[in-house]
Amino acid sequence: MAILRKTGPKVLKSTTLILALSLSVASCTKEDSGTLLGAIGGAAVGSAIGGKGGGTGKVVAVAAGTLAGAYIGREIGRSLDKADRLAMQQKTQYALEKNPSGQTATWHNPDSGHSGTITPQPAYTNAEEKYCREYQQTVSVGGKTETAYGTACRQADGTWKIVNQ
Repeated sequence: MAILRKTGPKVLKSTTLILALSLSVASCTKEDSGTLLGAIGGAAVGSAIGGKGGGTGKVVAVAAGTLAGAYIGREIGRSLDKADRLAMQQKTQYALEKNPSGQTATWHNPDSGHSGTITPQPAYTNAEEKYCREYQQTVSVGGKTETAYGTACRQADGTWKIVNQ
């Protein structure tokens, strides 16, 4: 079970959640989405693990995190079917809009056995005057759970979009 632990607000703002970004990259195949999202998440983790500064150690950590994240994300992306992605998307939209900070919402696809959670954090207004929330999300596939963090901002139509900040 691989879990990324929160190391501060900077991590929340700088990492993208594995698979949650599929809300904004739905046109990609599930394998492509998983690979891309895993690579982004892995790079962020590698950056956090590599420490401060721009030395060789940090570069190596980011590269290793990117490769590992891409592989893991690709494998999870291969495993999620359309019903899984729809259940995750619907629950994510609902939780960001309705759940109080810290209250976890869950989704489960009884056909595949895949599941996940989303836990929104307090809302705030960003520099562009958009209403945003950071969150933690998990995805469980085949007994393995991946956890990451992200930020979503409400769009003019009322939906939430994953953003990189």
